[in-house]
Amino acid sequence: MVTTRHHELIFPMLASPASIGVARTLTDARLRNWDNSSILDDALLIVTELVTNAAEITPGKKIVFQLSRDAGGIIIAVWDSSILMPEPKPVVELTLEDLDLSPENFDNNGGWGLPLVEALSASCGVTRDPKGGKWVWAHLTP
Repeated sequence: MVTTRHHELIFPMLASPASIGVARTLTDARLRNWDNSSILDDALLIVTELVTNAAEITPGKKIVFQLSRDAGGIIIAVWDSSILMPEPKPVVELTLEDLDLSPENFDNNGGWGLPLVEALSASCGVTRDPKGGKWVWAHLTP
């Protein structure tokens, strides 16, 4: 069930690669409606990272995407049922030589999303849900 209010969208979905596109589409439409296009690109990247992480850690299970706003800006949050806390890789300067671009490992060069979320948001974090799982969130200011 989708819950929408003037300042909030809550959308439960199945953790899958398709959920990323759905969350991005909802974010794009809602931010344009709220007249927050100035942060649209950053918000879409953050949505992609947070939903991707939730989908990868709990494939085929329920996740919840939330987009809301307050007086200070936009809040993007994703709930998943995993008890594992996100562990961002340390920020380092990378070159192409640092990546394994061989065909068998080309898609295994990830793990840099949380530092991106931190860099693009005014604040971000993880909150354990008393009912189980956790919320990973980011707050953006226009």
